Amino acid sequence: MKLETQNLKLETSPKIRSATAADIPAIAAVERPADTAAHWSLRQYEDMFASSVPHRSVLVIEGTGAIQGFLVAKAVAGEWEIENIAVAAGARRRGFASRLLSNFLDQARRESAHEVFLEVRESNAAARALYTKFEFVETGRRKDYYRDPREDAIVFHLATG
Repeated sequence: MKLETQNLKLETSPKIRSATAADIPAIAAVERPADTAAHWSLRQYEDMFASSVPHRSVLVIEGTGAIQGFLVAKAVAGEWEIENIAVAAGARRRGFASRLLSNFLDQARRESAHEVFLEVRESNAAARALYTKFEFVETGRRKDYYRDPREDAIVFHLATG
């Protein structure tokens, strides 16, 4: 009985790993219903894995045997931009986005990144609180950056060095 309990804990403990092209359907399944995520075509996801330029980091967090969230970022000249991050509706409020972001920032620092940038919908209070918790600083606004619905983007910056 004890062995079964230990196996259950191991199976449900979320883990973060680098994504592969085989993960595209699961990533898309998390992204599609997430109103605040950037909505990309399957072709855009495929292109991320087909080319090494620009350098990208695509991380997924798995729990209960399925991908529960992901983060996509690209590197250019010592800077990183977080392009997309989403957590499945049923997995929110369990620290998955924090774990993805922390893992990514550790990776960016190991790769000698100087700065990390991102945009977030002005109305996305949960994401803004997450980035503030990780010491990102609001540095600007992009008027009407988002569509459906039309909304400003708040630009965040983190110096990593």
